[in-house]
Amino acid sequence: MEVAAVAPGSIAAELGIEPGDRVLSADGRPVRDLIDFTYACAGEAVELTIAKKDGSEEILEIEKEWEEELGLSFVQATSDGIRRCRNHCLFCFVDQMPRGLRPSLYVKDDDWRLSVLQGNFITLTNLSAADFERIIKEHLSPLYISVHTLDGPLRQSLMRNPQAARIREQLEALATAGIELHCQLVLCPGLNDGPELERTVNELARFWPAVASVAAVPVGLTRFRNGLPALSAHTPEMARALIDWAQKVQAGFRSSLGATFFYLADEFYALAGVDVPPAHHYDGYPQLENGVGLIRRFLDELANLPEPTSKGCSFTLVTGTAAAPTINKLAAWWNSRPGWHAEVQVVQNSFWGPSVRVAGLLTAQDLLVHFRDNSPTGPVFLPRVMFSSEGLTLDDWTFDQLREALGCEVKLAASPKEVWEELVKGGEGRLGK
Repeated sequence: MEVAAVAPGSIAAELGIEPGDRVLSADGRPVRDLIDFTYACAGEAVELTIAKKDGSEEILEIEKEWEEELGLSFVQATSDGIRRCRNHCLFCFVDQMPRGLRPSLYVKDDDWRLSVLQGNFITLTNLSAADFERIIKEHLSPLYISVHTLDGPLRQSLMRNPQAARIREQLEALATAGIELHCQLVLCPGLNDGPELERTVNELARFWPAVASVAAVPVGLTRFRNGLPALSAHTPEMARALIDWAQKVQAGFRSSLGATFFYLADEFYALAGVDVPPAHHYDGYPQLENGVGLIRRFLDELANLPEPTSKGCSFTLVTGTAAAPTINKLAAWWNSRPGWHAEVQVVQNSFWGPSVRVAGLLTAQDLLVHFRDNSPTGPVFLPRVMFSSEGLTLDDWTFDQLREALGCEVKLAASPKEVWEELVKGGEGRLGK
């Protein structure tokens, strides 16, 4: 495990560990991944074998408080690289991408360790017997699993991998061992929706409480599907029908399980033009990172914003088509306050195509095309989700490059609170840049 950074003033800093050093073992056992490292360092004592950048090795005997962190972060969470996806899904988004985008986007990861550590969705098709044994023995959870359907032959057809057909027995083994599971279903109209969706959801409910949540998300289709199987996008009518059916199913689960259990991605509500459910519907937001409940969290935060205390100004909020009604509500809040003027600029996704509607998939090129004909008012707020943790757009532009190309004051925000803090306090108290 190669060290990426050492927190100033931390135990690791005091011991002289530096970026570029490698952790070889903990308490005499190899460190395979961040899971091993975290377990080994949880107690009050740990012995680390460190390979220094100069080629030497040293053994550090460390005494500390229980669960006190050493202050190390690593280049990546695994010592043997990222396990790649072995599937060839009909709906794979990576297969629908042109060349020239951010290089990391072309990495098809399907690593169960990143599911435990970061909440990444995995398919279980590349797990070995040893992987299963370790997950169960060490009780490593939660796991986030892309199920799509429990029908073995259909799942094999959707994912074009014979190993995909084993999903039911895999879930049974994990559930029996008490592993917490969160499942997603990428819905492809005419393939795994309708009666098949109903069967899948009801059968997954039988694994409750091990299967703690199930979310349905719409298939994402770009304009770069030449040579790929024909798939259909959801229409507003399909989305409304799905919501109507889901409401009945969810009511049944709340009665029988005490939880909504089955959730729809925000995209379905946006496409249908239907208000998202209240906060209690989401049971603590178990699949927030999967786009389930983001709009509700946004609206509830908006409802609790304090009154601005500084002098007003004009500014522009940028979003994609899916979130436009939500961002319009944020603009309306500001426009109802004296001296403030908020303008919403809805950017069409000309890069991926019109069926891609979420703000997180907007590119720098989309913004440049839009603002060529639409002048912004005041500082421009871009969706923070447009940028990776490294500060790059999908088409590999940095924030500074995009700001210079737009030729105006640009800020990033992910929530009403971040916009408020930037406008009222000049960014004081914000998380991130």
